[in-house]
Amino acid sequence: MAREKGGLSCKFEISLSCAQRITGMTAAEYLTYVKSCLRQKGDPARAQGQMAYMRNQYEYYGLRAPEWVALFKQIFAEKGLFQGEALRELARLCFEDEYREVHYFALEMVQKVLKKEPEEFIHFLEELISTKSWWDTVDWISKMVGVHFGRHPHLIRPVTERWMGSGNIWLQRVCLIFQLMYKEKTDAALLFDYILRLQDSREFFIRKGAGWALRQYSKTAPEAVSAFIESNPGLPALTRREGMKWLNRGR
Repeated sequence: MAREKGGLSCKFEISLSCAQRITGMTAAEYLTYVKSCLRQKGDPARAQGQMAYMRNQYEYYGLRAPEWVALFKQIFAEKGLFQGEALRELARLCFEDEYREVHYFALEMVQKVLKKEPEEFIHFLEELISTKSWWDTVDWISKMVGVHFGRHPHLIRPVTERWMGSGNIWLQRVCLIFQLMYKEKTDAALLFDYILRLQDSREFFIRKGAGWALRQYSKTAPEAVSAFIESNPGLPALTRREGMKWLNRGR
């Protein structure tokens, strides 16, 4: 039995997040600290341009990517990294925030500890894909999905089939592009199947994603990609054009 101490059991004390023990900060305190650092380093004038570029969907502090990458690296070195439930708590708080750099902070931390997370972490990656979704975060998370699937390949078919049937264009886009870095390990049959199943989509990010996936794979298997495109005249023009870009070099 847990001993009682001050009205609270030791069991409760032990259950405090590992993040609190490592950093001395709760997820909320950590987020407050991150936002204060971003605010100090930000450039409000640049932020206006960044917001316009992202169709004014998010607020920005106005840091360039190299700047926030360096800042986050410094924060991680000073305050530590969260894992497990503490990581998920912090990431969710970050994605509730209106500032896009805060979302980037969450993804930077997730990326740092991804290989330490169990196979069930794919469900949290799915949650992140579906939260405050736009191409910048979705494509970043897609790379992490690719890494995670590489460690747990038995997840690929059941998870991506569910995503394909979800009707969520961002989950479907990830199904198309998670193999971008797989090269010769690419499951071409899976890739081609998903492209054909989505070829009637009118969504720009689906058509563009399919073309991007074909272009990338054409660097490994040019003949296979060329044959696929030529034998499927129903592919959207954007997909065909993007898919042939590398193959058309030098022609």
